[in-house]
Amino acid sequence: MKTNKKDIWFPAKKYGWGWGAPCAWQGWVVFLVWWVLLGGGGIFIAPMSIVLFVVYAIILGFALFIVALIKGEKPRWRWGKD
Repeated sequence: MKTNKKDIWFPAKKYGWGWGAPCAWQGWVVFLVWWVLLGGGGIFIAPMSIVLFVVYAIILGFALFIVALIKGEKPRWRWGKD
C-alpha cells in the first residue's frame, strides 16, 4: 500500500517564513555535515582567502536551502496556528 505522504526532514517554522530545526535523523545528518563542511572551510580556506571562503559559505548555504526546499514542508509565511 502506497501513501502520498512526503517524508519531512525540516518542518516549517511556527512563526515567519522558512524551516525550523530538523525533525528526522536524516535532517540532522544533513545539518551536521553542513556544519562540518563550513567549519572545515573556515580552517582550510579562510586563511588563504576570505573572499574564497565567503563564496564557499554562500554555495554551502544555497545547497542547504535546496535540500530543505526538497525535503521540508512547503515554505510560506506563518503566524502561529493555522
